[in-house]
Amino acid sequence: MRKLQMVDLKGQYEKIKDDVDKSIFEVLNTTSYINGPAVKKFQENLEKYMGVKHAIPCANGTDALQISMMGLGLQPGDEVITVDFTFAATVEVIALLNLTPVLIDVDKDTFNIDLKKLEEAITPKTKAIVPVHLFGHVAQMEEIMEIAKKHNLFVIEDNAQAIGANYTFKDGSQQKAGTIGHVGATSFFPSKNLGAYGDGGAIFTNDDKLAHTIRGIVNHGMYERYHHDVVGVNSRLDSVQAAVLDIKLKHLDDYSSRRQNAARHYTEALSKSEHIETPQTETHKKCDNSNGICDTCDCHVFHQYTIKITNGKRDELAEHFKKNNIPHGIYYPIPLHSQKAYKDERYDEKEFTVTNQLVDEVISLPMHTELDKEQIDYITSEIIKIVG
Repeated sequence: MRKLQMVDLKGQYEKIKDDVDKSIFEVLNTTSYINGPAVKKFQENLEKYMGVKHAIPCANGTDALQISMMGLGLQPGDEVITVDFTFAATVEVIALLNLTPVLIDVDKDTFNIDLKKLEEAITPKTKAIVPVHLFGHVAQMEEIMEIAKKHNLFVIEDNAQAIGANYTFKDGSQQKAGTIGHVGATSFFPSKNLGAYGDGGAIFTNDDKLAHTIRGIVNHGMYERYHHDVVGVNSRLDSVQAAVLDIKLKHLDDYSSRRQNAARHYTEALSKSEHIETPQTETHKKCDNSNGICDTCDCHVFHQYTIKITNGKRDELAEHFKKNNIPHGIYYPIPLHSQKAYKDERYDEKEFTVTNQLVDEVISLPMHTELDKEQIDYITSEIIKIVG
């Protein structure tokens, strides 16, 4: 059996090595390292793939979120609702802009934003909602957009983990995750489904005016050199990363399919245990599929394959994995409302029952494009051995 890895970036690179190397050397030969032809080419191809009018590359996914909020003109004190169960970057940028983060609980099955909690959290000070497509699973965007329209709120999609996923509306139409809200932000961190060989990110919108504002913000507020029309930042995707991403973008749908197939193998093996809850998708709730992942499911691209251990043996399993060199992750071990940086007397523990349970039960398994059935069979057999 090949060595187990949480993410096999080397194996992925070896399959596209010639194209990647050629693309990087083209950048080296042009010496256009910032805003060069490779960035423009990637931007255009990304817009086509996403089906969005404007894709604006930037330095990283955290900047993408922050710049999105800056572009919308949110002001200090404005309330922004997001989830308690996510990576800190989502709330970090809200705090950095002196906005007021409002953390709410998540759905126990999908780990995405709880719509009932969302409606309850809206106040006259609320200006925006940040749904997080956690672990690669698109949140209930149609309902979220309806709520936003009802209350005149902006929607900023945190699409750092779900690029390539599709959302199906009630009328059967589809849109890519990250293109449904007023603006979407994604990350190209190396381990992401579409990962660079360094940092990178992008912002998506169909709003021409907003796109113009954001293009200025990412480049020191300049539209013309040394003319600063808006307050900006220095957040540009470099040409080498753009060249790598443009090659990998051609393979993204295949990467998603490989992850989905690996997820199905995991689910089939782990469904034998009554003490393990495997990932459930929104699409699954509308289908008759006992495995929780529909055969045609494309609303989840499995950035992570995260299970719940319901008999109290999660930590024992994590220790077993550690002793046997089986990669794993606990995303996330501490809820944001309990983090020192984001504690607030406004929060009541009773409002975070799902999140508080998830931090004790979740564990993420190796998930990447090179994962094979032999590896999955070994990992799942070790899980069953400990969990029962």
